[in-house]
Amino acid sequence: MNHSTHVFPAIPTQLTGQSLVSHAGLSVLTSFLNAVDFRRLCEDRFSQFVPATATHRPGKILGALALSLAAGGEQATDIDQLRAAPGLFGSVASDATISRFMGRIKEQPEAFSYGFATMTRSLRSKVWNAAGPRNPARLATAANPLIIDLDASLVHVHSEKENSAGTYKGGYGFSPMIAMADYGKGHGTGEVLAVQLRPGNRGANSAASHIEVLGQALAQLPDDFYDEHRSLRGEKILVRTDSAGSSREFLHHLDSLGIQFSTSYSLPVLKERFIRWIDQKKYWEPALDANGDQRDDAWVIDATKVLELRQYPPGTRIYLRAEPLHPGAKANLFDTDGNRVTAFLTNAPRFNVAFLDARHRARGRCENRIKTLKSTGLGKLPYWSFAANQAWADLAMFALNLVAWLQLAALPGGHGASVWDLKRWRYRLFSMAGKIVSGGRQRRLLIPVRAPEGQLLCQLQEGIGVLFQRWRRGELAA
Repeated sequence: MNHSTHVFPAIPTQLTGQSLVSHAGLSVLTSFLNAVDFRRLCEDRFSQFVPATATHRPGKILGALALSLAAGGEQATDIDQLRAAPGLFGSVASDATISRFMGRIKEQPEAFSYGFATMTRSLRSKVWNAAGPRNPARLATAANPLIIDLDASLVHVHSEKENSAGTYKGGYGFSPMIAMADYGKGHGTGEVLAVQLRPGNRGANSAASHIEVLGQALAQLPDDFYDEHRSLRGEKILVRTDSAGSSREFLHHLDSLGIQFSTSYSLPVLKERFIRWIDQKKYWEPALDANGDQRDDAWVIDATKVLELRQYPPGTRIYLRAEPLHPGAKANLFDTDGNRVTAFLTNAPRFNVAFLDARHRARGRCENRIKTLKSTGLGKLPYWSFAANQAWADLAMFALNLVAWLQLAALPGGHGASVWDLKRWRYRLFSMAGKIVSGGRQRRLLIPVRAPEGQLLCQLQEGIGVLFQRWRRGELAA
């Protein structure tokens, strides 16, 4: 008869010298970095940041930092988790080596930013091309363009840092402007194109910041978005923002580039007769939910002929949406019949009101990417130097994009893991335990056969191996 009152088995713990690995699932990212020739790309762009005779080259330093952030690390010293498994991650740079590397970045921030931007663009072009029919560049058309979301966020700090400032929420820190690519719900979680670190007192509605970060994002797009004269094919891109991006200056800039836009809009003070017109829902049509099904409690309408838009780009239209107030929401002047009325502007060459509204509301996905980006390193900037913190933000972006590229190129379409958030990747795959064994002059990583995602790890390794061979044989353009 069992008289134990323990909830779980009580097993004695002791240390061992066996080759056990606590983050064996990260092997898919190490294999992916090897397959895309990450070491050569980094050596070409960052060799000036390490001594010529240095043992730890830029590719190994940046790759290890990115792996640490992808696994949940919050500071450079968290790289010791990789250092504890040399059989899987090789020789990992010491904390002092990392510190000296970041110190050189502080001295040459422009060189690092340029090298990092060109490196990520090269990798993105290579991975997108390997995605085959799911290549976002190939799927982008004027009717279904690649969507670039722009949004600002707040990163609070608890100590004095260079260029940190008070925020409008009463906090202290930075207000980064972020550009993200959303290539559809069925093709992955999307990726981050650019992160522009800014002082905390910079406004979210700054047209100059929107224009600058958009320029950085457009520079990240593959050659498919440019013609033979290197002119941007703006009709294949749609920029989506909240109301902070609805300034006339920014929208005219988009129009000059031929880029489509969809931006939230703050309604002006309306006349009483217009408010009564809102109540008459017979003029409206049902809105669509995220799955494309009609809703019976939300409506949309083209109000371009009713609301006059002045000094906006030609072809700009305004659409309204009415839906019930959320519990606890306070009604304003326009919510006369218990429905919240919101608006957005667009110049898209499509006129299906419900479709345009559903596409604009999908902008909420970018909030998930920002949340993930913060948990990948952006939320805790470890350095005093602004240049070093900008480099850290770039590394956080790269760590997030590694997983996004893995979903896009190494997984088959429709796979359940292709829409996993990074937090789920960490729990289900990256934290998987393993053991390294040697035999027949080879080392092998053993994964428990009962591991829930063991088959996924093997599938990813197989897919990465196929990609590597295709790149090696020249079957896929680099």
